[in-house]
Parts: sequence; structure tokens; C-alpha cells
Amino acid sequence: MTALTLPFTPPARRLLAVVLGGVALALAAALIAQVSGDRGIPPVAATQDISVGGIDVDVVGKTPEEAREAGWQQAEVKAWKKVGGPDLPQGQIESMVTAVLIQQERVGPHRYVATLGVVFDRKRAGALLGAAGEQAHSAPMLTLPVLISDGTQTMYEVRNPWQRAWAEFQSGASAIDYVRPVGAGGDSLLLTYGQVDRRSRAWWNNILDSYGASDIIVPIVHLERQWPGGPVKGTFIARYGPDSTYLDQFAMTAPNDQAVPQMLAQAVQRFDQIFGQALADGRLRPDPTLGHENIQVSPQIQALINAAQAQEAAAAAAPEGQTVVTAPGAPAPSAAPSPAAQASAFDVEFVTPNGAAVDSSLAAVRGTPGVRAAATSSLAIGGISVMRVTYAGDADALAASLRARGFQVSQSGGVIVIRR
Repeated sequence: MTALTLPFTPPARRLLAVVLGGVALALAAALIAQVSGDRGIPPVAATQDISVGGIDVDVVGKTPEEAREAGWQQAEVKAWKKVGGPDLPQGQIESMVTAVLIQQERVGPHRYVATLGVVFDRKRAGALLGAAGEQAHSAPMLTLPVLISDGTQTMYEVRNPWQRAWAEFQSGASAIDYVRPVGAGGDSLLLTYGQVDRRSRAWWNNILDSYGASDIIVPIVHLERQWPGGPVKGTFIARYGPDSTYLDQFAMTAPNDQAVPQMLAQAVQRFDQIFGQALADGRLRPDPTLGHENIQVSPQIQALINAAQAQEAAAAAAPEGQTVVTAPGAPAPSAAPSPAAQASAFDVEFVTPNGAAVDSSLAAVRGTPGVRAAATSSLAIGGISVMRVTYAGDADALAASLRARGFQVSQSGGVIVIRR
């Protein structure tokens, strides 16, 4: 039987090279198309101001400008009542307003119909509302909003109204530390719907390290259109963690497609309440199996490691020329502390959502074995503060000691970052 051979003449080889080159260019273009284009919605900056949305107004005036001004004043009074504020003159309420957000509006010659949002300054309004100002905050949670609509499931692959609703959510007053990706560039390839069902801790550790988060929360919405131009039913499910643990669910209905963005904005507020309640109940805590420092070693191997470390420490502490011998099965000699361990200063970054977090973190670090002093060098309530720590040892030893105190520790560029 004669084998079939192709006549790879010079013209044939040139044609094959052209074909292969075209295929390579097509694949490269497809990859670029997946990460380029109009993608991503940057989240708004989080503030501590009090934001109230969904205020409907319908007023008339002699001119469009007069009608709009009257509508805004009416919205400010309605928003103040909605947050439980005491009876105050409209002018005093207006003095506490920092912004009026236009969600929808229609302006006529003598009429103004709109749905508005009102933002109050927390420093001025908080005392009248009885706001405590101090609350427990969660660990940083990577937020993965999933939209199921028209038979497709999307997350950050393309822009969608559910991603926009979370990007526009003002989370400054929330108890949840939301980590909201932009969705541009590599996010559209890395954070896709298919990743939500992955259970690999190693994979999630890499993702969480990339975004500076401790765990994940997954708010899911399933939109069902009853008929073209008709009501849109939304089923919302709250899940969290690499095992997609169920928290709660609820349903809402928008009268038509134009009202869907408003429904989604209200749903985000409901999700925030669900996650906040789960945090208060102790259910929303970082998965202990996440984090490279949580890798478990068998007791037998750990015993061998401890014995070897103790013997090396004893040998280093013994006088020069003396050999330390450990009999098989005998307990390893304890390491004698160095009388003059070299003390070094290190910068340690830590999350400080409130004043209590500053005090508790300083107290925990000062109580760490080997730490001789710890004081804040940069204080940022509601952000990341820095403390200067004097420690008898190197950076790796300090990191290990802090982990033993219950901190989640990461190191980057000589700076140690700790989280609870």
C-alpha cells in the first residue's frame, strides 16, 4: 500500500504559510476583541453621605425652571421624611443637602415630573437622625453580579444593567466592604459567569489576591419578560463564598423595560440589607479554607519540621565548636532566645473603617510576641492606615507572628498588609 504524499512544492509551501498566517491573525484579532471595545463601568467613589433614591415628584410652576426648583425642594422634604428626620423647615433641610440626583425627569412648559435622589451630608444630618456613625465592617468581599436574561448568563463579559446598578451603588454607609471590579480589560476574560461554579481554592486564592479581597459575594438576578413591552419579573438570589452558599432571595416586578434600571437599583439596596444582616448574624465571614496560610500540614510532618527547626536553633545558640546531638525519639531541645535580637522597623498597613478598628488592631499587634513598639504613622478612618512596628526579627518572622495572632497577612514591596 502506497502512502499518500502531498507535493510540497515551493508555491504550495508559500500558500500554506499564507493560510497559517491568516489563521494566526484571526485568532489574535478574536482575542483582542474579547478585551477591547466599550467595556467596563467604573464604580462610583464611596462616601459616608446619606443617599436616598426613588423620590417621585410632580409639580407645576409658571416656568420650567420654577417647576424644577419646586420639584427639587419637594424631593428634599420627602427624602428627609423617608430617612426618619424630624420636622424641619425646608430651608434647614436644604442646608444639609449635598447633591440632587436625577434618575428620570420630564420637563414641560409649566410642569415637572421626575424621579430624584437626594444626598444628605452625614456630619450635619447624622446628629438629627441619631446615626451612631460606628458599625462593624466586613472583610473585603469581591462582588460578582450575575445577570440571567433571554437565555444568557453574563457577569463582566459585556456591559449590562445589573453591573451598572452595582457600579452606581453608593456603598460608603454600608457595613459591607464591596470590592467592585471595573469590568474592563482582563476582567472580561477572568470574571465570567462560568467561574462562579468553580470550587478550586487555589484558583480563588489567585483571584482574591489579584483584587485584594478575602471572599466573594454573588448577587444573582434572573429577568423574565412576560411579553414584549410588558412587565419584567426579577428573581434575586444572594449567595457567597467559593461553594456558592445560599443566603436569601426575593422577587420584584417592573411594569416595563424602561423601569428595569430603577428596579435593579432598588434590588441592590435589598441585597445590601441581606448581606448586612448576614454579617450581623455571623454568617458572612471569610471562608477559612481560603488563603495560602490556611494550607494544612499533617501532624507527623509538622512534628518533624518543628524538631528540625528546634535543633537548628539550638545548634546556632551553642558555643562554637560544640555539637548538639539529639537522640532518636528524644524531645527536641527548645530554642534559647537570643539575648540581643536585632530589632527592625516595618511599615504595616491595616484597614480602619472606624476608630475602634484602629485601637483593636494596635492592641493586637502590640501583643504579638517579638513586637517592641507599634504606633500609627498615617491614619485614615474609612480607608487604609499605616503603623510603624518595631520587631525583633525580619519581615517574614513578623508576618508569621501576625498570622498566629489571627491576621490575614500579605507582603508586597517590603510593606506588610494585615486584615481581620
